[in-house]
Amino acid sequence: MSVIAVTGATGRLGGRIARRLAGAGVAQRLVVRDPARAIQLDGVTVTRAEYGDGEAVRRALEGAATVLMVSASESPDRLSRHRSFVDAAAAAGVEHLVYVSFYGAAPAATFTLARDHWATEEHIRTSGLRFTFLRDNLYADFLPLMVGDDGVLRGPAGQGRVCAVAQDDIADVAAAVLRAPGEHAGATHDLTGPQALTLEEVAAVISEVTGRRITYHPETAREAYASRASYGAPDWQVDAWVSTYTAIAAGEMDGVSNAVPRITGRPATPLADVLRRPDASSSRRRPSA
Repeated sequence: MSVIAVTGATGRLGGRIARRLAGAGVAQRLVVRDPARAIQLDGVTVTRAEYGDGEAVRRALEGAATVLMVSASESPDRLSRHRSFVDAAAAAGVEHLVYVSFYGAAPAATFTLARDHWATEEHIRTSGLRFTFLRDNLYADFLPLMVGDDGVLRGPAGQGRVCAVAQDDIADVAAAVLRAPGEHAGATHDLTGPQALTLEEVAAVISEVTGRRITYHPETAREAYASRASYGAPDWQVDAWVSTYTAIAAGEMDGVSNAVPRITGRPATPLADVLRRPDASSSRRRPSA
């Protein structure tokens, strides 16, 4: 059986995917920045490489037929690191690259980071690698973390809708694609939840599940930048946070896809069910709230 290389396995999504592959008895190699944080699984080897270190990535990927590329951590040079990784994968003789992209990735996307995802996709297309793109909508798991300490979900999303997707659903799709990459060669899969919800509806679902009163305040863009100024984040990061909401307002997070049920054979997970899972609130609140 050929080896599958998995990046991002020390994170929440990559770790989920690695566990699913291990559970299916798939041989895999985890490519991580910090081997000490790598999860211990049967049939798994661990190697160290950072996306921006092309030579280390090339060595780490040698002999791997299929690679899962989870997008790198947010930073001003993320696109450069992505391109370095893709070039190293091609040099290592990788046959198929599965890239975790973002819903609505486009050169003029409202969500600023979706533009980087589009540019990464374009670089992969010209690399000569076979590829599959998994374009995830917002993570349903993170929606409660966007609520402020005062119980308010605030942002300039207007009455736009978001089709947030469960990380477990993404992991199930990714594991299926990695096990049969040829069936998905050249495909772009939009991964969404089963519902298109306004943030007012999201707040109502969180309230119902948690028993805590959550409300939605539709900020103006000016209010959004002002309310996030206290974090002291760089301008590019604040732009990313705010544009998450303005992309919803622009309708760029709307549109339920059938990819999750089609690939996994079961319905996509509703937000309420995601919130009822034991690990739903295990992460700290995100500054984008």
